[in-house]
Amino acid sequence: MSDTADMTHLCGSSAPPGVPATDLHAKRANALIARMTLAEKVSLVSTHCPLFSPLAQQYNMPLATGFNAGIPRLSIPALRMTDSGLGVANILNKREGDTATALPSALSTAASFDSSIARAGGAMVGAEARAKTFNVLLAGAANITRDPWAGRNFEYLGEDPLLVGTLAGAAIEGVQSNNIASTVKHFVLNPQETGRMIMDARIDPAALRESDLLAFEIAIELGQPAAVMGPYNKINGEFGCENDELLNGVLKRDWGFRGWVMSDWGATHSTEKAALAGLDQESGMEFDVMLNGAIFFTDRLLEAVRENRVPVARLDDMVRRILIGMIDKGLFDQPVPNHPQPIDTESHALVAQRVAEAGTVLLRNERNTLPLGPAVKSVVVIGGHADVGVLSGGGSSQVRSVGGVPIEIGLESGDAAIFARQTWHASSPLNAIRALAPGAEVSFLDGTDKALATKAARAADVAIVFATEWRTEAVDLQSLSLPDDQDELIAAVANVNPRTVVVLETGGPVLMPWLNRVSAVLAAWYPGQRGGEAIANILFGKVNPSGRLPITFPAAATQAPRPEPAGLEQLRARDAAREAGNDKVRIAPFSVDYHEGANVGYRWYELKNQQPLFAFGYGLSYTTFSYSNLASTGSSAPQVSLDITNTGKVAGADVPQIYVRATGADGTTTWRLAGFARVEIAPGATKRVLIPLEPRTYARWDVASRQWVFASGELQIAVGRSAADLVLLGTMTCSGGLNR
Repeated sequence: MSDTADMTHLCGSSAPPGVPATDLHAKRANALIARMTLAEKVSLVSTHCPLFSPLAQQYNMPLATGFNAGIPRLSIPALRMTDSGLGVANILNKREGDTATALPSALSTAASFDSSIARAGGAMVGAEARAKTFNVLLAGAANITRDPWAGRNFEYLGEDPLLVGTLAGAAIEGVQSNNIASTVKHFVLNPQETGRMIMDARIDPAALRESDLLAFEIAIELGQPAAVMGPYNKINGEFGCENDELLNGVLKRDWGFRGWVMSDWGATHSTEKAALAGLDQESGMEFDVMLNGAIFFTDRLLEAVRENRVPVARLDDMVRRILIGMIDKGLFDQPVPNHPQPIDTESHALVAQRVAEAGTVLLRNERNTLPLGPAVKSVVVIGGHADVGVLSGGGSSQVRSVGGVPIEIGLESGDAAIFARQTWHASSPLNAIRALAPGAEVSFLDGTDKALATKAARAADVAIVFATEWRTEAVDLQSLSLPDDQDELIAAVANVNPRTVVVLETGGPVLMPWLNRVSAVLAAWYPGQRGGEAIANILFGKVNPSGRLPITFPAAATQAPRPEPAGLEQLRARDAAREAGNDKVRIAPFSVDYHEGANVGYRWYELKNQQPLFAFGYGLSYTTFSYSNLASTGSSAPQVSLDITNTGKVAGADVPQIYVRATGADGTTTWRLAGFARVEIAPGATKRVLIPLEPRTYARWDVASRQWVFASGELQIAVGRSAADLVLLGTMTCSGGLNR
């Protein structure tokens, strides 16, 4: 390391320390390892999937995602794993009758721009998981959104590394406050579902550090997860679960990560290569048999250790990391109950409702159509199955929510058909609207008959169209347009009723060719099991909308770096072969060049001088805010302060966003989100707000020295209402250098 590596800078932060030699938990783990046989060590570095393992019944494991039986002789507890990104999952209702509180999509949490809301959601899910006897949650999704059509965008926290890392870290901390373990996933650059098992995601190493890896770095620092889950795909030529540079180099050496690295289910491809590259645990070994033809970390690993192809010291390190993660998070000293415990579902439902209310984004509100008031005497609600519930996303995150499933639609074909269903949570927006408008006539039409819907809309004071777009793990969208002719329905309704409100229940951005015809638009995402109540509260002003977009809405698909999923040609070739009767054909491997590098989302739009439909950070309120008196401190703890005044007539929450103009390793200069806050302000009041900045967001990664380089001199800063609406400009003086 060069001498300049020891420089102290005024706008940077040091990397987290590694594991201290005197760490008591490491000593405890080492003492256990000293008593273990070789076979016992190997037994800890793989897990079974209860849905396929005959051992699940023997060890009394719930039909969930994964388990390891532990070592009773040494009082090493079993690992009892469940998917839990949006609540304790129950895929395909395998645990019949086992319901849980369903959070809104992660995009809802992200749109709150509020760490406390993210933490509360994580704490709630962790409490329910513990009550259901699970002690490892496959949570903490920290992948940034690179493409607006990606199938799992609803599980992720948006496109900005600081926002994603901050909220993912808070959610992980919330989960682990229950003395259970959480992962952070999927490490790293897991940006699409098409060909996810075989695609090679290619990106410049410095750009990767300044974008996707930065999100994980922040999330791991803040959340201290027990484990990191690797992805299915390759990154720069190597599978993520056997990528030495990322696992050993970045995660364990550079960041000093002390926990364990597990594979995704079916993402292990080798024995000694994966073990030596830093993978510590093969997950759901039955999936590897189905997908990759073998189990890698049982008998094969035992043989590799005996032949010294994998040193015993490396096996000990794998076991030590698992044990440290378990000890750190309380799995030894605060074990989960042996039997399910009661759950306060009502208070937990209020947590889910709070997320939905804080994360709903008001995108348009012409002529102050919203909030609806007592003057409204007739309302027609159209579409979206709004009479019975709200839509949820599909895949491994699917929650069987408290209250039941009013609609569930199976898939006839496709990669998600074996484990995903289109599912609605039983929270009826129609019923919630009726409850808040007792003096109005509120009717419902399903929207399938456009002429009937148009007739009803013409006669009503207000028409509210619920538009849905379903996404799921394993499948990407091939179009950003609303499906099932919903665009035509909305346009027809808006043509006859000037007070048409559109409520979007989507897993990400959609195109809106009807936007200028409607009076109001709410982005409600997938709003969770109290989504109906949350939407109604916002429509009628019981809650002032305060969500801000965590992801850019393009005006056209061609504005995005890729207008459609890479690998579609290979996917279509496989599907054609299967239709011809060859069921054994797989997608041919392909690579994706992420040429935008670190310039993801709003940075891409700035560089290309493109005007999106709605910018990152955008969102309206029923009140207005003004900013003044900007000041900054470029010290070892840089921060910005400003006055925010609520200039309207109702209380509301504002989200001032601090952007810093900086140049990345690729030489491009853009505005970058460096800090944000969510501030509640009474009407007419002014608050002085102090917002800490994250220096790495405006630093440059130096590949040669493996360090952040911080600019010196004056940096431009701005307070934005969104990434495209910077309303207060200033400068901040920094003394540059390398981080310590």
